[in-house]
Amino acid sequence: MKTLLILTNVDWFLISHRLILAKAAVAAGWKVYVACEDTGKAQDISVDGIEFIDFPFSRSGINPIEEFKLYKRFIKLYKEIKPDVIHQITIKPVVYGSIAAQKLNIKGVVNAISGMGYMFTKERLGLVQKVLLYLMKMGSNRNNVSFIFQNDDDLHALKLFGILENVKSINLIKGSGIDLNKFAYTELPDDLDRIKILFPSRMLFDKGVRELIEASKLLKAKYHDKIQFLLVGKADTDNKSAVSAEILNSWCDGDYVRWCGHIEDMVQLYKDAHIIVLPSYREGLPKSLIEACAIGRPIVTTDAIGCRDCVDEGVNGFKVAIRDSLGLANALEVLISNPQMRKEMGIAGRKKAEIEFDVQDVINKHLEIYSSYLN
Repeated sequence: MKTLLILTNVDWFLISHRLILAKAAVAAGWKVYVACEDTGKAQDISVDGIEFIDFPFSRSGINPIEEFKLYKRFIKLYKEIKPDVIHQITIKPVVYGSIAAQKLNIKGVVNAISGMGYMFTKERLGLVQKVLLYLMKMGSNRNNVSFIFQNDDDLHALKLFGILENVKSINLIKGSGIDLNKFAYTELPDDLDRIKILFPSRMLFDKGVRELIEASKLLKAKYHDKIQFLLVGKADTDNKSAVSAEILNSWCDGDYVRWCGHIEDMVQLYKDAHIIVLPSYREGLPKSLIEACAIGRPIVTTDAIGCRDCVDEGVNGFKVAIRDSLGLANALEVLISNPQMRKEMGIAGRKKAEIEFDVQDVINKHLEIYSSYLN
């Protein structure tokens, strides 16, 4: 039987972004293994014939000895599974996994760059980043490696670093897709009570939390009883950009600003919201904004890599400059004060989702890439 191994960093990310793909691969006749860290959700992955493997590793560690040990664990895993195709997601699997697959002569390697983050921007291109880029080029310099990008910016960046010169294929697939039936278009709720502004994201400074705090304060005097900010997402304390509980508690008063923590099923939250906001510094292609488009909600985000791909300026939302709290507040105020615009932008967002983000298109493209290694 043809065997597929999907490898990423942590279970909740796999569930949110790739579980539907793993299920589709099983239905298409693949034996599917999923390897990532089990934070308590392994049982949600071990469904429909998918076999889960607990494979924990530090997302941000840079100790050379520990990183070499991690590379050896990749080799051990790949020797045990003997996959026909490996789908590696996020930086460390792409880097170490590609070298391990090369050493073991794995037939097919698919590398997904789902947002390179600031670690590969010029201002942060230090020794660690240069080493990772060198290793990525070394592992990818052969014609049985395919790359999947979620946006043009990441694609062009790796081209600039010379990593894509000899790869089998380069593919642009916009995000993880969205189930247009589950996230069906719904009319905006009435605003007789308060206009709800939803921030669906982990609580990280890189997601624009600082700017959202400042924007909420700029709007408070005028709109304190007319709007409500709802923050829905986990406090990712393992991330270097994590917002401390102290800052969150000082900002969230339970009325004007509420932090709801992580919520598994987001559909009803989008339905109840009037505006979706994500002032992030950089993304792959944010699933939250794709979901906002599908449900039919206007968006305020930044003109950042990944985020800009989800918004046609002035059509289904607004894009403001990164780290621009005043611009963020102004864009929110335009939508707060214009219910007709919110409605029209929501309808435009749904149309965009139908054309660009249908999950079935995403699944079909992935299965085509996997199958290309079997001929």
